[in-house]
Amino acid sequence: MYFSRVISKIISKIKGENFQLDDNIPFGYLIRIVLFKRVLMFIRGVIKFMRITPSIFIDSKCKIICKNKIYFNGVVTFDRNSYVDALSKKGITFGQNISIGMNTTIICSGTMKDIGEGLIVGNNVGLGTHCFYGCAGGIEIGDDTIFGNFISLHSENHNYKDESTLIRNQGVNRKGIKIGKNCWIGSKATILDGVIIKDGCINAAGALVTEGIYDENSIYAGVPAKFIKKRFLK
Repeated sequence: MYFSRVISKIISKIKGENFQLDDNIPFGYLIRIVLFKRVLMFIRGVIKFMRITPSIFIDSKCKIICKNKIYFNGVVTFDRNSYVDALSKKGITFGQNISIGMNTTIICSGTMKDIGEGLIVGNNVGLGTHCFYGCAGGIEIGDDTIFGNFISLHSENHNYKDESTLIRNQGVNRKGIKIGKNCWIGSKATILDGVIIKDGCINAAGALVTEGIYDENSIYAGVPAKFIKKRFLK
């Protein structure tokens, strides 16, 4: 369909990579979702951030706080009901072609007493839907990494070893989370502070990823997550 090819070319130009719509998508769906919805999202982005380039798309009912601490290097989409609070020392840096799934929360500071480090996201990253990113200890995500749904990342821990003091009054410790390039984080996985996931790694659905280094091109699964196998046999 000619219209579909035209839209594919426009999306490819915006994304900075080849994109081809499925020919089976109904014409009405393309008009409603691809054109009408995206135009409204683009207008909201222009109003919110007072800029046309790079393109920022914001769906309805999104909440974005401390917008002056968000830095863009390319196209970013904030889907429906996403919540982003960028208050932190380094703020949030988004690369090119980033999608923040609906009902996803990004919080960079857990307390006003000691604000967090922030979030760095590489290029071509999908942050899933219904996810939580706690960035107080700092989170770094490499290029081309994808996230499933209902995933949570927690880059700080509560101190608890002082018997005479309430846990909530003992403060926190932070090591941060680093996720490499071309990784796949499965749905409902939980990633805790002190985790380093190297390039090409897969964390299976439901995995509990605890502090440690996870080798490149490896698959991990379980609670806690354990090595299953290498992705490629040599």
